[in-house]
Amino acid sequence: MAVDLQSVTKRYGAETVVAGVSLAIPEGEFFTLLGPSGSGKTTTLSMLAGFVVPDEGRVMLGGQDMTRVPPRGRGLGMVFQNYAIFPHLNVAENVAFPLTVKGAPKAEIQARVAEALAMVKLDGFGARYARQLSGGQQQRVALARAIVAHPKVVLMDEPLGALDKNLRYHMQVEIKEIQQRLGMTVIYVTHDQEEALTMSDRIAIMNHGKIAQMGPPREVYENPESSFVAAFLGEANLLKVRRDGEAVRGPGGAAILAARGALPGADGLVFVRPEKVSVLAGTLDAASNHLPGQVQHASFLGNIVRYAVTAADGASLLCDVANGAGAVLHRPGDAVTLSWRAEDSRLLAG
Repeated sequence: MAVDLQSVTKRYGAETVVAGVSLAIPEGEFFTLLGPSGSGKTTTLSMLAGFVVPDEGRVMLGGQDMTRVPPRGRGLGMVFQNYAIFPHLNVAENVAFPLTVKGAPKAEIQARVAEALAMVKLDGFGARYARQLSGGQQQRVALARAIVAHPKVVLMDEPLGALDKNLRYHMQVEIKEIQQRLGMTVIYVTHDQEEALTMSDRIAIMNHGKIAQMGPPREVYENPESSFVAAFLGEANLLKVRRDGEAVRGPGGAAILAARGALPGADGLVFVRPEKVSVLAGTLDAASNHLPGQVQHASFLGNIVRYAVTAADGASLLCDVANGAGAVLHRPGDAVTLSWRAEDSRLLAG
């Protein structure tokens, strides 16, 4: 394994920030730690980098125990949210810094810097200083500096957080392309769900210092194992349901069928994503996963129309409908019926 965290724990006073986290990350994987503020993801990355020493557990890199090795001895590339570009050095000198510290030959430094700048599309920018660069260009300099020494593992902590949406998307694509081209292992920290889904081979969703769920993006998105994961990773409808003999009943006593999950007790939740819900005009005959309701809001988002619909018992659902040719648009106040397939929903603990 390129990276192997073995039950690492970190405490600050009485507070446990990371609680027994274990991760095995193979070479060449793009692995993302995703979670809300305070979930422990940055502390976990800091233990990998060597900035924080775990109170318990081990940090293994390439099969070697690096738990007590300082950052400079770990051979990692690092990219931070604030880029950490030295203002007194030009672009070429910033990128060359890791090689200069190692005492690499001058000719090798020049060749590798030119290669790294070409890879991040900054040819000809070597003589410029930070004040002469845009935010996106500074981010590229930080990325070039992280890869110039050809590290096997690169750590990235919210590297795109300061960029606007369009530039952030282009940089996501570029980082992923560079990672695949060089075969690097990347451990990436973000709180941006869309970023994690776009870039990752696997995602670990953290909450209260623990891993709530881990897996490929589509698997975690489609099959959340808890209401926290369902609600955190994208929009989610979580409706209260109750067991009624062999049946499961939702708002207004509607019959609910779900192909996955089970209710551990008498009450729980049914989970379904907004894009899986169909919005049908009028009120239809009762059937499984059919909820009559009324449109409260209709939001035009370009490629989709998002409806907020109120059903029986005050239940509220979001429904995303593609803005395609011939799409039927509903207005606030319209009576509709919401419907979804059993295989697109899951029963969860309340």
